[in-house]
Amino acid sequence: MTDEQATTPHRASRRRQSRLSPIWIVPLVAVLIGMWLVYDNITSRGPLITLSMPNAEGIEAGSTLIKTRNVEVGRVEQVRLSDDLSHTQITARMDPDAERMLVEDTSFWVVKPRIGREGISGLGTVLSGAFIQLQPGQSDVERREFDVLEQPPVAPAGAEGIRINLVSQLGNSLRVGDPVTYQGYTVGRVEVAEFDAEAHRMRHRLFIETPYDTLITDNTRFWSASGVDLRLDSEGIHVNVESLEALLGGGVTFGYLEDIPRGAPVNPDTTFVLYADEDSARQGTFNRYLEYVLLVDDTVRGLSRGAPVEFRGVRVGTVASVPWHFRTPQPESRQRFSIPVLIRIEPQRIAGDDGNGPIDLEEWDERFKRMFGLGLRASLKSGNLLTGALFVDLNFHSDLADTYAAERFEDHTVFPTTSTGLAHIETQVTNLLNKLNALEIEPLLTRLDRNLEVSEAMLADVRQLTASFQGLLDEPGISEVPDNLNQTLKELRQTLQGFSPDSGAYRELTSALERLERVMRDLQPVARTLSEQPNALIFERRLDGDPEPRAPRP
Repeated sequence: MTDEQATTPHRASRRRQSRLSPIWIVPLVAVLIGMWLVYDNITSRGPLITLSMPNAEGIEAGSTLIKTRNVEVGRVEQVRLSDDLSHTQITARMDPDAERMLVEDTSFWVVKPRIGREGISGLGTVLSGAFIQLQPGQSDVERREFDVLEQPPVAPAGAEGIRINLVSQLGNSLRVGDPVTYQGYTVGRVEVAEFDAEAHRMRHRLFIETPYDTLITDNTRFWSASGVDLRLDSEGIHVNVESLEALLGGGVTFGYLEDIPRGAPVNPDTTFVLYADEDSARQGTFNRYLEYVLLVDDTVRGLSRGAPVEFRGVRVGTVASVPWHFRTPQPESRQRFSIPVLIRIEPQRIAGDDGNGPIDLEEWDERFKRMFGLGLRASLKSGNLLTGALFVDLNFHSDLADTYAAERFEDHTVFPTTSTGLAHIETQVTNLLNKLNALEIEPLLTRLDRNLEVSEAMLADVRQLTASFQGLLDEPGISEVPDNLNQTLKELRQTLQGFSPDSGAYRELTSALERLERVMRDLQPVARTLSEQPNALIFERRLDGDPEPRAPRP
């Protein structure tokens, strides 16, 4: 090494390095993987939905599952109260595959142990806990907020059938899930039952399954099925038994009337009236009627609303009200107070549906008024001796044809009446009692006393005669009379035995009779001669001709 090199100071040399160190590759990859995981987690998570229900009984955040067809499609993440504290709100995370099922007609309900009229359900949740059941809808409109049903739906949203509405005044006649039957066979269910406070009536929604939806027509009538219907009325005893399910829980049934057409099919959401029973449903068919008032002078005990109005056994109407406007003043022509009864004459029962248009009520009213002048009268008759129920009977009375006078009561025509058979009997009995009261009883009683005294004297004589006869029978000689009589009879029998055909006395008597006959035969000419000539015993008989010898008698 030279001196210059020795004295020159050493300088450090710097090398140019790259800007990105390889060590940063690892965290960069980690960041990229994290971002990918976050993106994958975000994109793989399903949508959030909000469920509303009155209370969150059996629902737990993080553990309660949402299932459909027993397949998990979501999980509850949060349970909280609503802002107004009126209900609970549940936030649930759904699987991505379940997003297409979240439409507006999707249904949710809580599956838990239930005991109902159809049996016991949800026993599997006793150990696993309650879960939320999802029933997919058929709509195309998406939705993220739903109300949880208190009861499982009666029918799926896409089930084939028809949904109709019923309105009624029956407060607790139907509940959700009650069966809809036709001739005892279940064809549908009650989906909704709610009370309309403004209209004061119940509204029900029914679902009728296919193919039974064709049974619903515009002439179909619905009535409540009570299971067993036992009634005693003027028409007798009626017993009607529905299905076992209706027997236990009730329900609704429907049918048609025999005397009207079946009708045309109806559209969905058609509204029908729900009647209390079958008779009311049939009665509701006759919606065109004439109203008349009966002013009844007899008792109306046993006559009730709905009793039939018959003409010679054929029902033509119905009793609408008993009594009707009881406090209304009576017509001036009435001498005594009568009980008003409102009846309805239903021409549809008589004329039927002949296809000639609606019934002319004015024509029928004029026809009845003409029949009033011909003696048509109404009377109350007993329809059932067991229950004492009455009905209104219409018939013609020729003796009352000229006694009709038109009357009005509360702007209604008064239907003329006549007393019943029992009233006639009561009148006759009353007249008989009046005649008996008019009789003079004291002279009759005096004569009766004298007759009794004479009868007592006669009885005393009879007793005395009986005692005398008994004394006569008790004498010793009288007691021997039967023995003497028996002995006399024996002797008479022996005497009669001597005149038998084989006895000598009988033969001698027969011989004597023959000789007597010959003597009588010989005396006949003498008798004839004396008859022709009475003086033949004194004078000789004239001979007008030669005598003819007679042939000897055999």
